[in-house]
Formats: sequence, C-alpha cells, structure tokens
Amino acid sequence: MRQAFERAANTYDAAAVIQREVSQRLLERLNYIKLQPASILDAGAGSGISLAGLNQHYPAANIYALDIARPMLLEARKKQGWWQRLRRPVKLITGDAEALPLADASVDLLFSNLAMQWCLDLEQTFKEFRRVLKPGGLLMFTTFGPDTLKELRSCWSQVDGYTHVNNFIDMHDIGDALLRNSFAEPVMDMELLTMTYHDVPSLMRDLKTIGAHNVTQGRSRKLTGKGRLQRVISAYEQYRSEGVLPASYEVVYGHAWIAEESSSQTVQVAFDGKK
Repeated sequence: MRQAFERAANTYDAAAVIQREVSQRLLERLNYIKLQPASILDAGAGSGISLAGLNQHYPAANIYALDIARPMLLEARKKQGWWQRLRRPVKLITGDAEALPLADASVDLLFSNLAMQWCLDLEQTFKEFRRVLKPGGLLMFTTFGPDTLKELRSCWSQVDGYTHVNNFIDMHDIGDALLRNSFAEPVMDMELLTMTYHDVPSLMRDLKTIGAHNVTQGRSRKLTGKGRLQRVISAYEQYRSEGVLPASYEVVYGHAWIAEESSSQTVQVAFDGKK
C-alpha cells in the first residue's frame, strides 16, 4: 500500500476529486466546533489537500502532517508558500497511523480525511489516536463505507470469485470501536456521493492514479486478462444513465472527544494517595 501511494504522489492531485470535495465538507464542520487547538495532527495527510483549510481555521496552531508515503509529503510541502514556510511551517512526518511517532497527550485536534480505510487494524488506529490526543481533544475524520464502488464490486462478482474492490467498515461498527477505545460522545453520519464517468477504463485509471489499489487478501495474484476486463465493462453498462456511468462513494463522517479529567476524579486520587 505504501509503495502504491509513493508511486501515485506525482499524479494524485489530478484525480483526487472526491478527496478534495470530502475534505472541504469536513473542514466546514469545524465551523460548528468550539475548539481552539494549539496543536493539530492531519493523519494521512497525503499531498496536503486539507492543510490550507486547517491553516485558515486555526492560523495560530502548530500543524503536523503525517503520511505513510514520504513522496506524498513532499508534494504537500510544495503547497506551502514561502511566507508560510518562514512564519509557521507545517511539520511533515513520515509515519504510520497505527504506530504514531508522537508523544502521549500531545495533540488537541486529530483530523483525518479519507485515510482510515487504508489502516489494517481499526482498533489499533483508534488506540493510537486516543493515546496522542489531550484530555478535551477532538478526533474528526472521514472514511469510506461499504457501499463505496458498489457498482464496480457487483460487476467483478459476475466475472470471478476474487475480491477486486477493498472492503470498507460499516458506520455503526466504527462508532462501536470508538466507544471501546474510550472516546466520548461519538457522532456518526454518512452521505452517498456519486462520480460519473464516460467509460469504465476512465474510472479504473482514476483509482490507479490516486494509488487506490486492491489490497484485500482475497485478490487475484495474476494479471487481469482482457476477456475478464471486457466482461466487467459490459456488465457495468447496466448502470449507464444519461450517457454516463456512476461510481458511488459512501462517505462516513465521525467525530468524538477525549473526556476532560474531572475534578472529582482528581480528589479521589488525592484521597487514595493520602490513605
């Protein structure tokens, strides 16, 4: 997966239409959040699509951009103007969301746009998010739900028994995972966005361009033959409407807090210590 995103770094922005749109929608939700973070982590920052918006919302905050693919972060650096690099540069960190190279309780806002679906272990990811967030800190994220690319998944299922589209976790299961990892007041919702294409090869090229390769264990290890690909293209025609083919994306939005340490807990700890 890391290698796929490293290869896609130079072409990512040209095809990342859905990523930019969802990033903008997630950033707009910050308008309704009463939070003035001193430190922000953009986990899975990619080519830096969300960084300008985070800077605009919180110009005084220290922002850290983390991604598993270093070439993506180099693209993000190019988006920073010389004045920003001189005044308050975004700190770039090559790292894994499942093993964050940050200290405990070091972040006020953890922002993650369409990155969590690439994490292999959601429980471990939330455990790390919980660890680096300060008491009173906020996790705000988007990811893809199970209906993402449902048309493409259905067409491939008519051709062979392999998995050709990544599996995505249901919104309710994500909410349950937040609770298991001691996040407070989780709020989950979703919307279905649709991209349109003139043909299936254009859709597949966009997926390849942004590095969205199939990483499931049930994928075929062989090259896809022209015959099977043509059968997928033919099957996809059932979805054509008004001259275009749809590609569905189930976008899951979530946010949750880290509970503040209550005064009663502090008193109890002091009392027990005295005993």
